[in-house]
Amino acid sequence: MKYISEYRDANLVKNLLEEIDHTATKDWTIMEICGGQTHAIVRYGIDQLLPEKIELVHGPGCPVCVTPLELIDKAQAIASQDNVIFTSYGDMLRVPGSISDLFSIRASGGDVRVVYSPLDAIKIAQENPSKEVVFFAIGFETTAPPNAMSVLQAKRLGIKNFSVLVSQVRVPPAMHAILSSPQNRVKGFLAAGHVNAVMGYWEYPEIARKYKVPIVVTGFEPLDIVQGILNTVKLLEAGKSEVGNAYPRVVTYEGNQSAQKIINEVFCDCDWKWRGIGTIPQSGWCLRPELGIFNAENRFNVEDIHPEESPLCISGQILQGLKKPKDCPAFGKECTPETPLGATMVSDEGACAAYYKYGRYIES
Repeated sequence: MKYISEYRDANLVKNLLEEIDHTATKDWTIMEICGGQTHAIVRYGIDQLLPEKIELVHGPGCPVCVTPLELIDKAQAIASQDNVIFTSYGDMLRVPGSISDLFSIRASGGDVRVVYSPLDAIKIAQENPSKEVVFFAIGFETTAPPNAMSVLQAKRLGIKNFSVLVSQVRVPPAMHAILSSPQNRVKGFLAAGHVNAVMGYWEYPEIARKYKVPIVVTGFEPLDIVQGILNTVKLLEAGKSEVGNAYPRVVTYEGNQSAQKIINEVFCDCDWKWRGIGTIPQSGWCLRPELGIFNAENRFNVEDIHPEESPLCISGQILQGLKKPKDCPAFGKECTPETPLGATMVSDEGACAAYYKYGRYIES
């Protein structure tokens, strides 16, 4: 396919892999912090093609995976109510809560609908004025602009029966949390290209300087990823704590400032709990107080739900790059896509789902 095939050219990828092998003189641990990159890495076997000196670990780059357990339970509590139409992106329906999932709520009679845009939920609210329509607004910076736009649109149209259950998280605070941990092994980052397409990478130089790590903005095709790894290795070998952009066809330093303006109109920074990891200061976006009428948690009085995680699931350690899916005793046994213990086995961007889908659970 035009504009894609050249980024999957095996010979070009091979040449870059050889250059990485010639460049690396030390052992380096590099984290990709995007679930889309994780799936590409595992799908194409990039981690297995790299020289032994280079280890890739998977970060908390899956928004479905880091949505806190209590918010999943709150979603189910709201969706179970008779007067509610609960709307969500499809990958949230299989995410396990403490007892059930949204698919089960739908099977039991709840009106749970998959939408492809939050603006679809606005249309549903207009068509069903006697129902409360809730949109599950999850994601990193990438989904924040359309999610914010749905709130602005509801306000502009005077729609009273629409609200959002928000789980918007931010990448830079997560990077701070990983790098400041005593258990940290990460020496360099592949930054998430789609996040940076929205936000730019003006926040990253401070992180690179503070923790003395290089950060390279990276795309999603095999050539993009291997180029990002090579650029990171070059910076590591040179001892440079700099930020590079290996995805210039999409990402600029400033990012999409119109999108950033919309985000700032609707959301404000807040402390946020990441599933399996814990609370990271100023790592979330919450609705601004003046838009509280659109806050589903307040509207349905579900603030006091606080469940416990499964003790068998190690997804938190996987999301921090401390372990990989195959290190989990339940992986491929008690925990499969059909019987998931954690969100990392459910989402299309989850590391466990990637390892399972591409046969990494099979012993060679």
